Amino acid sequence: MPLTLLLDLDDTLLNTNLQAFIPAYFQALSRELAPHVDPDLMLRALISGTRLMNESEDFQRTLKQVFDAEFYHQLNMPQCELAPAIENFYDNVFPTLQGLTLPKPDAKPFVDWAFSQGFRIAIATDPLLPRKATYHRLRWAGLDPEQFELISFYENFHFSKTYPAYYAEALGRMGWQDGPVLMVGNDMERDILPAKRLGLATYHIDEEPASGSGPEADSHGTLSDLRLWLESADLASLTPSFKSRDAVMAIAAAAPASLNGMLCGLDSATWSRKPSSGDWTLTELICHLRDTEREIHHMQIQLFNEKDEPFIPRPDTSVWASQRDYLHENGQIALNEFNDARRETVQMLKDAPAEAWKRPARHAIFGPTNFMEVAGFITDHDRMHVQQAWSTLKKL
Repeated sequence: MPLTLLLDLDDTLLNTNLQAFIPAYFQALSRELAPHVDPDLMLRALISGTRLMNESEDFQRTLKQVFDAEFYHQLNMPQCELAPAIENFYDNVFPTLQGLTLPKPDAKPFVDWAFSQGFRIAIATDPLLPRKATYHRLRWAGLDPEQFELISFYENFHFSKTYPAYYAEALGRMGWQDGPVLMVGNDMERDILPAKRLGLATYHIDEEPASGSGPEADSHGTLSDLRLWLESADLASLTPSFKSRDAVMAIAAAAPASLNGMLCGLDSATWSRKPSSGDWTLTELICHLRDTEREIHHMQIQLFNEKDEPFIPRPDTSVWASQRDYLHENGQIALNEFNDARRETVQMLKDAPAEAWKRPARHAIFGPTNFMEVAGFITDHDRMHVQQAWSTLKKL
């Protein structure tokens, strides 16, 4: 499988003095909206909405939905009154901030080389800005937004880079293919450490020469150093491991987020269309996930709460689609029901104390096991079906 590169934007591909850029951005937006809303009130609402985006762990609401709910509530005005002015700002005023940034000379050559190697590339920038703003910034870096497989912005993501779930959602939105993954960024707290908690290999962008070469997950240097490092690395060694508690928790939240993002706005015909005669429809797939969540995953976790060394059954779910006539259910309703069931699962996992994750059990299929491994089976199941949903959409 090809390498998946997750590339940060600010101070990785584009030199951005955030201490100057963010105040200038806020002030420009405040001036644009001044005819409609008091600037001090607007700034308070903007800061409050941004804070809630950074803190959100809601896999069912995009960061834009989180921001808008707080922003317009603080302003005490309907969104429609400000929408034209905000669109005009991002179309015509935001581009004037380009002078506060500088393209990195090695960014475009590196990206061009990475594409020539067949790498899959996502722009993993903190999704706290709208798509239009993010696209402008990519162009300021000398890059074409249309060339990337995925770009994160607040309309299409559910987590900020505060959380490992952000990186899991990025992989989910790319179909969660197997193979090596590398996160590249300059910020240790938001680029490197959360990605490592998920189990990803990382490369820290700084201006110091890279300290040696090889397949180590935490090397550092410039983008030019990164190219040399990748040319000499065993890319297979960058294949992630999702066997930690942090990874399980991140994937448990990111799987429904990925599905909510991929399946948003589908019409009923797409929900019920089979890619080929032997495939499931998207409705059947989501119904399977919902019922597995309710009837198997909840039961398995509960068994660990009730017994010291439980026997973990694994019922045959392959017959459910036909027995339960999934094909004639409503796919969007089933997805909402899966979200509700997964919210319970996430809470059950959060409530399990650290020592419980080592509790032994015997699995009907896999034999001797423990809570950590069974929780990992849940997220393995998630990744398989996120991949299936992504592949189905590509075929339709």
